[in-house]
Amino acid sequence: MAEHPSDIDEEFVEWDTIADCGQDVDEVEVIDVEIKEINNGHHMAQIRTQFKVQFEALYAVSMTIIKAIALVTQRAEPIPYHTSILSGEGWMLELLNGHPERIRTELGVHKHVFKILVDELQCHQFNHSKHITLQEQLGIFLYTAVTGLSIRHVGERFQRSNSTISK
Repeated sequence: MAEHPSDIDEEFVEWDTIADCGQDVDEVEVIDVEIKEINNGHHMAQIRTQFKVQFEALYAVSMTIIKAIALVTQRAEPIPYHTSILSGEGWMLELLNGHPERIRTELGVHKHVFKILVDELQCHQFNHSKHITLQEQLGIFLYTAVTGLSIRHVGERFQRSNSTISK
């Protein structure tokens, strides 16, 4: 027999052995009920332990997910996107002061035609905006028309935001 009642496992009780010991059927039934009660208590303890382990694991995973979401949604110091040394205005000056064919290649017009267009726009009350010169505005328009590039690509060339390019 087992040393302690909790060590008894119903699966290992052999009924033939009990019958061979000379016990009556009533005693065997009482022992059977006791074994089942012990096993049920032992089984419930195992279930509680498994539940506790699974709950702790689920809690740890949930906390990790919450921390990851918090890290992703935190507003960190923004990283500047347009960091080229040559600004849009600088590129326009380079085109206007560089080789005469270069401005025609990039903007589709010769330098003298570009200057005429700027003067004509000024005559019609077009002026520099708060942050961008009229020459750069015209350059953005012509460069977009000649290349057919997306707003994002034109913005990269002129080092301007998409909203500035699309105005």
